Amino acid sequence: MNPEKNYSKDKWAIYNGFSPVITAFKSFHALSPEIEHIINTQTFPVIFKKNKFISSPIHRNKYIFLIVKGLVRGYMKNGADEVTTWISRENELVGNIRNLMDEESESEEYVQAIEEVIAIAVPHTMTRQLYDNFEIANYVGRQITELYYLQACERAFISRLQSAERKYLRFIKSYPDLVNRVPVKYIASFLGMRVETLSRLRSKLDQ
Repeated sequence: MNPEKNYSKDKWAIYNGFSPVITAFKSFHALSPEIEHIINTQTFPVIFKKNKFISSPIHRNKYIFLIVKGLVRGYMKNGADEVTTWISRENELVGNIRNLMDEESESEEYVQAIEEVIAIAVPHTMTRQLYDNFEIANYVGRQITELYYLQACERAFISRLQSAERKYLRFIKSYPDLVNRVPVKYIASFLGMRVETLSRLRSKLDQ
């Protein structure tokens, strides 16, 4: 995939003239004009149609993506089954993080758009450039890493709950905006239960 083909010279015209990545990073720390210039120059918008892969074991990417609009899931294959490991939405970064420091690193993870996704591509080379040259970038990167670590801890906590009902109730608490947005089959997979079990739980809790 070559997402760079998907944008024009006026790539930021509909985003008030600058990359949404700047706004996302500024939520953690003010950026220097030089950092903003690098981000504006090297990031670019891209669209993924529903069900298309953002990355997979057979076509690794050189980017991570900031979601502007849409839903994305990560999943692994277990034989014929697909096991959803995470679900992300607007203002979150997605992609194969293994390739950030080693673009040839292999991964068994698939990253798939489950709605049409509008995103901003962030080249791994740019991320490394910012880390190597700007202290602010390392601070922002640390803050983002802490945020995603907390999210990973929450996913791990849900997976260790013993009953299907407790898992679903925790999902409702942690992801209230996704309950009626994500297809039931992906929520069930994420929670480690059958679709029929989740459907019964939803019916029970709706009574």
